[in-house]
Amino acid sequence: MLATIQLKSRKLKIDLSQPLDISIPIRHGEKNVNAWYIGPPKIEPEQFDGEIVSVSEGASVNFNTITFNPHSHGTHTETVGHIVQENYSVNKVLKQFFFLAEVITVAPEKLMDDLVISAKQLRFAIGNKQREAIVVRTIPNLQDKKTMQYSNTNWPYLTQDAIEYLVKKGVKHLLFDQPSVDREKDGGELRAHHTFWNTKGSIRKEATITEFIYVSNKIKDGVYMLNLHVAPFENDAAPSRPILYKVLD
Repeated sequence: MLATIQLKSRKLKIDLSQPLDISIPIRHGEKNVNAWYIGPPKIEPEQFDGEIVSVSEGASVNFNTITFNPHSHGTHTETVGHIVQENYSVNKVLKQFFFLAEVITVAPEKLMDDLVISAKQLRFAIGNKQREAIVVRTIPNLQDKKTMQYSNTNWPYLTQDAIEYLVKKGVKHLLFDQPSVDREKDGGELRAHHTFWNTKGSIRKEATITEFIYVSNKIKDGVYMLNLHVAPFENDAAPSRPILYKVLD
């Protein structure tokens, strides 16, 4: 199932039958990926008058209630509403869903006790390419990223100059395979978030950050068409399912 997309003066061909899912789903229990010092998500059948509403328990339907936090429990897309007083719902901010994206792989550098991604590394990986979205895969890239308990691990993050570089490049959608683009414990500064959304100037309301992705090693670096699916929650962040399509030669 081939589709041709007109992007300015370019025609891009993608195969819609070959989606590449880079999301981490939310599932019940301790094996779900987690961050920010809270418990695991719960997906459990409701109870009425002591009766468990589950087909396995004799009910006519399954009727599960899901309890989770989008920032802690899986792939999510967020808006500037995450860090400002004003309400910017991701369900309203994200109005377009297809973007030309570049997948890059970066080995974080040592900076004192931290591991960081610098502007120099991004310049090398992106070069003169102009992309609406950048998908950052860090290495090592092991399967345990799907189940990692990240609290108190001091994960790799992007430096402020790295974010400044992306903003200058015109990147509107940043996708990252860690719990946050910022340092886990930074005293609430959130430099990467504030810089990406330009909160001290003209706020980039249309820009989004997607965290907690997982990019399989089978997916090569290069250009893709990104389809960014977001669950319709009226909130600063919502679970999302970014899908990549390889741009065919």
